[in-house]
Amino acid sequence: MKKKPVILVVDDDLLSLTMLENILNQEGCCPVTASNGREALQLLEQQPFDLVLSDMVMPVMDGMALLEQVLQRFPGTPFIAVTAESSISGAVEAIRHGAYDYLEKPFNPDLLRITLQQALDYQRVVQENRQIRELLKERYTFQSIATVSPAMKQTLLLAERVAAARQTTVAIYGESGVGKEVLARAIHFASDAQPNRFVAVNCAAVPEHLLESELFGHVRGAFTGADRDREGKFSSAKGGTILLDEIGDMPLSLQAKLLRVLQERVYEKVGSNTCCPAECRVIVATNRNLAELVAAGRFREDLYHRINVFPLTIPPLRERRDDIPLLCEHALAELRQHLGKSLPGISQKAMEMMLVYPWPGNVRELRNCLERAAILTDGELIRPEHLGLASASPGGTVGEGAAAGCISYTLTLPAEQLSLAALTDQILTITLERCGGNKSQAAKLLGIARKNFYRT
Repeated sequence: MKKKPVILVVDDDLLSLTMLENILNQEGCCPVTASNGREALQLLEQQPFDLVLSDMVMPVMDGMALLEQVLQRFPGTPFIAVTAESSISGAVEAIRHGAYDYLEKPFNPDLLRITLQQALDYQRVVQENRQIRELLKERYTFQSIATVSPAMKQTLLLAERVAAARQTTVAIYGESGVGKEVLARAIHFASDAQPNRFVAVNCAAVPEHLLESELFGHVRGAFTGADRDREGKFSSAKGGTILLDEIGDMPLSLQAKLLRVLQERVYEKVGSNTCCPAECRVIVATNRNLAELVAAGRFREDLYHRINVFPLTIPPLRERRDDIPLLCEHALAELRQHLGKSLPGISQKAMEMMLVYPWPGNVRELRNCLERAAILTDGELIRPEHLGLASASPGGTVGEGAAAGCISYTLTLPAEQLSLAALTDQILTITLERCGGNKSQAAKLLGIARKNFYRT
C-alpha cells in the first residue's frame, strides 16, 4: 500500500487551517496542524514530514522564521509559503530564501493540488538522490577496497592522506582493470567535496576535435553545429572532482590548455575569451608510462611534472595474488544480491586455477569471470569449467611459472616441423587463445610488440 504523504500545515487562522486540512484529506494526504511556528518546530522534532505548508504572518514565530529553521535543521523538506494577496512580496522573499513555492489566499483547489504534487515529487527526488549518494559513499570507501597486499595497503594509506588536500592533483598509475576509477572515487568521497560532483572523462574515447569542448564547454557559434552554449565537464565538476582517465592519450594541442588549468585554475570555453574558474580537484589516471611518452615527444614534460604532484600506483593482480580470495568473496556477495542466487562459494580446484592465472585484465577480468560462473552455476560450488579461463597449454594445464606471471607451454610438434619459426608461431597462437583474441594483452603477457601477432 502506498504511504500517505504527511504534511505539516501551519496557520493561526482556524478557518484556513480547517479548509486546508479538509482539502489535504481529500487528496489522500495525512495533514498535521499547528497554529504557529514554534508549535510547528516542536512537531518537526517529533516526526518527519514530507512537506511544510505554512502561513507567513503569524504570532509567536512567523513563517519566515520557521522557514529559516526548516532549511537549517530539516534540509530536503519542501516549504510552501501561504499568504494573502496583499502580502505577495513576503511570499516572493520566502522563495528567495529557499521556499519551494507559494500559494495565495483564498485557495484555488486545482492550483493547490498541482503545487502540492510538484512539491512532493521534488521531495521524493531529493530523498532518492540522498539515498543514492549515501550508497555510493558507502561503496566507494578505502575500507571497501579488499586487500591484504602490503603494496596495495601502502597505496591506500597514501590515498587517504591526499584525500584531505582537495587542491592537490593526483596521478593514478596502473594497468587496465586494476581499479583506478574506484580509487579515484574513494579519494573523492573521503574529501569534503560535494558527493554528487564526481565527473569521469575517458580522454581516449572522445574524438580529438570534440575533447576540448567536452572538457571546457563551448559558446554558440564556436564551430559548425554549435547552435547553443554548452557547459563542459569542468563546470559539471564544480565543488567536486574530475577524473581524466587515459591522460596519456590526450592530444598534445590540448595538453597545453590543461597545463594552464592546473597552474592558473582557469579555463576558457571554445570560442570564448572569458576565463572561467576551475573549482574542482583534478585526478588523472593512465595505464601507460608517461615518462616514456615524454621521452618520445608524445607528452609534454611540463604537464607530466604538473600532474605528477602526488603519484599513486596500483599493482596488477598477478603481483598481489593473496587478494584474490578476498576479491572473490566481495564479488560473490554483490552477485548474490544482483542475481538473487545462493552462490555457496568456489571449489578448491577452481580457486587453485584462479590463484595461478595471470589475470591480464586484472580485477575487472576477475569480476567478469565470476559473473559468468555465477550465471552458469545452479546452487553449487563454482568449478573450473564454470570459470571459462583459457588454459596455458594444449593439455589444459597451467604451469608453475604462471605464479610469477609467466606461461608454461606443452608444445608437441613433429620432428620434421621443429624450427624456431614454428615454435614461435605455436606460442603466439596459444597465448592469443588464452587472452581471448586480445592481441594487446597477449603481447603484454609475452613482453613483445603487438605487431608480432598479425601473422598468427
